Amino acid sequence: MVNNDQDHRFADTKKYSTGKILAIAVSLIGLIASSCSQQTATNVSAKSDTTSNSNTVATKTTEKNNVIRLGYQKGGIIPLARQRGELERQLTAQNIKVEWSGPFDRCATLLSSLNGNRADIGGCGDIPTISGIAAGQPLCIGSVQRPSPDSLGSAILVRGDSPIRKPADLVGKKVAVNQGGAGEYLLLKVLEKEKIPKEKVQRVYLSPNDAAPALYQGSVDGWAVWEPYISIAELEHKARRITTTHPAPTYGIMVVRGDAAKENPVAVKAALTALSEDGDWLNKNTNAASDFLVKELKLSDAVAKQVTKNRGPESYVFPNSEDVANLQKTADWLLEQKIIPQKVDIAASVCPLGTTASR
Repeated sequence: MVNNDQDHRFADTKKYSTGKILAIAVSLIGLIASSCSQQTATNVSAKSDTTSNSNTVATKTTEKNNVIRLGYQKGGIIPLARQRGELERQLTAQNIKVEWSGPFDRCATLLSSLNGNRADIGGCGDIPTISGIAAGQPLCIGSVQRPSPDSLGSAILVRGDSPIRKPADLVGKKVAVNQGGAGEYLLLKVLEKEKIPKEKVQRVYLSPNDAAPALYQGSVDGWAVWEPYISIAELEHKARRITTTHPAPTYGIMVVRGDAAKENPVAVKAALTALSEDGDWLNKNTNAASDFLVKELKLSDAVAKQVTKNRGPESYVFPNSEDVANLQKTADWLLEQKIIPQKVDIAASVCPLGTTASR
């Protein structure tokens, strides 16, 4: 009996254990299946997130590459293009967003904006552009406005009651210039032409905003400067020029931030082309150009008309080999005069935009 009971109990135990084992097995299979399902879902989700993130990055990159930032000084083609609106319409049609930065009082501050990645393109003269490149700023030459020998867009000014009548009278005097810029270049070239040792005229380094009151108040005797400051000084403060045309006419430059030219050449080239077209339009509509200056700089009609006349045509083109050679001569002269600290290779400083004219 005992044995039978024991056998019976053992048989029940075996039966129970087997059932339990089967239940556990089923549960385990379910857990494994559930785990696999969750893992698959997680992997799909992770893949989906990665794809989503990649698309987001790509979208942001595309958006970034479809923005061009134009920096501008007071006067010049860029602010006039901004007012006219045709450039923005053209670039918008190409899915390129335009942003504006300015106005800046001189090239040095505009170049600083380019160097600091706050703008992509800006209009400057060749002297400050070369000086900026020589100083190691990541800039390149996008397009150029060739010199106009008859232009009255720069001059050495004196007060109306000054006894100074000609460049030779500047000996022993103080002349305000912007350091390493168009003003200093003009003064040195005038002295060179007149065979006056540069050491005999004291250069006082001032920005245009500081140089104007310094001249009017008598802190300096002369001021080497450009438009629109010339016409403002002549017509509103009775200053007068002692030079007419520039002894070494300079180029205008559309300066480009180096990384913008490399990363976004299509948008940069499109903007430069549109600016050139704006210049062509303004050359045929000088009255409109004067009106733009009145609105932009709050100038009188008389000053605006004289600025437009003195500056002459606004014609920007992609540089060719002759332009590169001319700019190289200027860069070499600046090095000889110790205005820049090192040699600048102009050919290597032309933006890599794939333009046949720049080769």
